[in-house]
Amino acid sequence: MDLATAGILLMFLVSEMPHRPRSSSSHAEETLKKKSQKQLADTTDPIEKLRLMCLARGSGGILGFGKIFRRMDDDGTGTLSEEEFLKGVNETGLDATPEEAAEIFKAFDADGKGSIDYNEFIRAIRPRMNENRKKLVEMAFDKLDSTDDGVVNMEDLKGVYSVSRNPHYMSGELSEEDILKRFLRNFEGETTVDGKITKDEFFDYYSGVSASIDKDGFFDLMMRNAWGIK
Repeated sequence: MDLATAGILLMFLVSEMPHRPRSSSSHAEETLKKKSQKQLADTTDPIEKLRLMCLARGSGGILGFGKIFRRMDDDGTGTLSEEEFLKGVNETGLDATPEEAAEIFKAFDADGKGSIDYNEFIRAIRPRMNENRKKLVEMAFDKLDSTDDGVVNMEDLKGVYSVSRNPHYMSGELSEEDILKRFLRNFEGETTVDGKITKDEFFDYYSGVSASIDKDGFFDLMMRNAWGIK
């Protein structure tokens, strides 16, 4: 990424995710929230209802939801019991009744074993992206993951971005570390701060962004401009 593009991008990193300029971002966010709330009233499918509840919180709703559930896997089994699942839904603060949450769990626990794979679960509630959009998100993550270990952290960002032309850095208001920490914080939940971004979390976030952009051409342009994808 050239320094001019990086400098412009990092101006957005200070305050919000760099997926599009602030004015169009705010409008798209509000449109997504209102559209999801409206569709929620007419939806009976439990999985679609949960997806819309997340999107009614904005493009980061799926990301926040996923962070909470991944954090709950204390034993590293990759699965959640019904009790853990219901607790997770409660922690998210989503407006789902215990009966609705239990219905969603049963929809994923098809074999009746009493547990669900939480990664499959999160991927299932993500808004669908076509293959071209998925490829762009994959390319963006791969560019960030300079160490190719499947996780983006502070050192990866330092290898990709130069903050030298960021006005907050130039004025001395923020250090390089401050700016990069603000970027990583966009991917952190309210209670989970680990200073890294996994590919699943990156896809969780951009699935929400994708849901707020109807036109493939605009999504393509936004991703290429934001991440310097050729």
